[in-house]
Amino acid sequence: MKQNDICEVKCVDEVKVKRIKKSIEKENTQAVAQIFKALSDDTRVKIALSLCHEQELCVCDVANIVGSTTATASHHLRLLRNLGLAKYRKEGKLVYYSLDDEHVKQLIRIAFEHQKEVAGQ
Repeated sequence: MKQNDICEVKCVDEVKVKRIKKSIEKENTQAVAQIFKALSDDTRVKIALSLCHEQELCVCDVANIVGSTTATASHHLRLLRNLGLAKYRKEGKLVYYSLDDEHVKQLIRIAFEHQKEVAGQ
C-alpha cells in the first residue's frame, strides 16, 4: 500500500532549512519538551485543569478531585512544581498549590480548546 503523506522526491529548500535550524538552535527545546512531558500524564492534566478552575487547592482537595491518595497527588504536584508549572505555599499543616503563572493557564486552556475543535470535526 502506497503512503500519500510523504514526499515522493527529495526537494530541500536550503535557505529555509538553514534559517529555521539557526533559529531553533537558539531555543531551549529540551525545557519545552519537559513541560509537555509533564502534561503527558492524564492525572497531571486533571490537576493542571483543576488549578485553572480554582486559584489554589490543597493537596487533599487535589487528591479527592483526581481520585488518588494524597501521596500520589503530592508526587504529581511536586513534579509540576519542579518543572516550573506550579508553585506552593504552606499554611500550618496544609500545603496549597497553584499554577505558576498565566502562561501555564493559557497553555492548558488552549490545549482543551484545540481538543474540542478536533473532536468537533
